[in-house]
Amino acid sequence: MKRLSPLADAPAAVHELADALTTMPGVAAVVLGGSRAAGAHAHDSDWDFGVYYRGPLDLTVVERRGTAYPPGSWGRIMNGGAWLSCGDQKVDVLLRDLDVVEHWSRRANDGAFEVDALLGYLAGIPTYSLAAELASCRVLYGDLPAAPFPANLAIAAPPWWRIRRTFSLEYARVLARRDKVVAAVGHAAKASLEEAHAIVCERRRWVCNEKELLEAAGLAGVNALFSDVPNDSTALVDWIDRVGDHIGARTDDRPSWKR
Repeated sequence: MKRLSPLADAPAAVHELADALTTMPGVAAVVLGGSRAAGAHAHDSDWDFGVYYRGPLDLTVVERRGTAYPPGSWGRIMNGGAWLSCGDQKVDVLLRDLDVVEHWSRRANDGAFEVDALLGYLAGIPTYSLAAELASCRVLYGDLPAAPFPANLAIAAPPWWRIRRTFSLEYARVLARRDKVVAAVGHAAKASLEEAHAIVCERRRWVCNEKELLEAAGLAGVNALFSDVPNDSTALVDWIDRVGDHIGARTDDRPSWKR
């Protein structure tokens, strides 16, 4: 195993924590993720450390520094981890079961995936996000497999997401006609993210979460529509049609249950 790579600009307390994570029994690799791994961080950005492990994991090192959420606490994809402070620096520790990561990476290579509901995700988190993390992180300690974007996933994922986009838009129209403004707008937003997922998969571009998904797909302009939402039912249906037009969904495209 190689030693922890130097962390440029990391305060001593942050580097000390990263080094300590490598000593946890069961750890296979420690990585830097998020905006700092991408070089897109601000001076006050959080530090995101991913801990890849196999088998039982001893979290004593983390528990000494704050509350640790063990594997499974946050679901099968996000898994578990901790939100810690190192002086005035915020540090997220994210646990990843390497056996699970490798399983879903193999499935993605076959063009197969599932989507889980998860706090902080509107359209859900696809299981291939685990491969996206592999591709975007910076390995500080240990070794991890490469994760090029699978050709089979680029074929299979876009139509899957667009079926859901079409359903979400039509359900938004149904809700709008019944004056259910909040739910209608929520489904229109969900449809926008579902189309964005389809686009980035067509382009074979990994995106780890929804924070920059619209921008990555070239759909950031749809945000302007959400700043001026009508509350009249007829006008709201027309507004949803405009959202659909902006994201490239034809207004005559209807789910099978509406045909």
